Formats: sequence, structure tokens, C-alpha cells
Amino acid sequence: MKSIKIEGKKRSEIGKKATRQLRSEGMVPGVIYGGKETIHFAAPVMDYRQLVYTPNFQLAEITVDGTTYRTIMKDLQFDVVTDELAHIDFLELVEDRKVIADLPLKFTGQPQGVKDGGRLVVKAKTLKVRTYPKYLAENIEVNIDDLLIGGNVRVEDVKADNMEIMNSPRIPIASVVTTRALRQAETEEAKAAAGGAKAAPAKK
Repeated sequence: MKSIKIEGKKRSEIGKKATRQLRSEGMVPGVIYGGKETIHFAAPVMDYRQLVYTPNFQLAEITVDGTTYRTIMKDLQFDVVTDELAHIDFLELVEDRKVIADLPLKFTGQPQGVKDGGRLVVKAKTLKVRTYPKYLAENIEVNIDDLLIGGNVRVEDVKADNMEIMNSPRIPIASVVTTRALRQAETEEAKAAAGGAKAAPAKK
């Protein structure tokens, strides 16, 4: 799995004044929790870009004062006025301790319903899972070859080895719906069939 490397420095002060000073220097404060100790640190805003501004699930290897922490991103805060990244929370991965993460869904295959003229509608882009760090993956693959028009793929249909999916099992994550063109074609076919039936001579 891809990892983003972040070089940070420990924060000696945590108040609002110190935070404002950090941001004025192009630094973003963050915290690492879940391990033996909670680490307050700051890192250049540019170090976060590949992690924050992407739909991909990635690990973050954060080095603070010579110690590297293997983490996943858990929470983001943005400035309400400037919309700039203001704070970021990370969970340290401990191998024998399960974590909860949102993993992206990767739909594979070509739905039969799309081949028949329908349109694929993706209703969920991620699933929340609980698993050990060693089983974390960049995405969860879901094959949709057999999806027909009017059909749904639900959470309960997803197979994710060594993971507990925490979303409600009956929630649809993808479906194929009828398009306007297909409905119009079906209506015209029905009218043509009805007209042909009326035009057929009556049997004596």
C-alpha cells in the first residue's frame, strides 16, 4: 500500500497563539494518538497535499524528532474563512489492535444492464471497516458484471477478507437504472406492438 512520508517537529506550545504562529509559517498542527503516547506536532502544509487532496486511501509515515510513526488519517479541520487546512488527526497503527477505516470501493467489470442500455449509478464510494493494520488495503474490489437493469449491489454482497464491514448490510452501493432513451424506445416498441395487434385481421 502506498505511504506518504511527512517530516514534522514536536510542538512545545499548544495554545491558539502558538497555532496561529505555526500557520503563518506555512505549518499545519497535527496530533498522533492511539499508541503509547499522544504526539503533538506540526509539519509543512505541502507535506499533506498528497494525503488530503485525494480520494485514495494511504498510510502516513510521520517522522517527529527522529521517531517514525505509522498512521492513518482520521480527521481534518479547515479554516471556516480561508478554507485552508487547519488541523489534522492521525491514528497510530498498532499491529495487534484493530482499527476502523473508510476504504474506497473499486467497481470492476461492465454491468450487463449497461450493455442493455441502462446507466450505472454509484451510491457509495467507501465502506467503513474494522480490521487489523496488516489487512488494510487501498480499496475493496466489487465485480458488477452481473448487475442488471433495476438491480442493486448491496453492502451484504461485498466480500472483504479479514475485514468486518460496519455499514448496514441492506444499503445499496451501486445500481443500474433505465435511461430516458431506453424508456422511450420501450414505449415506442409497445405502441408499435399495440398498433400491429389492432391492424391484424380478425379470424373467422
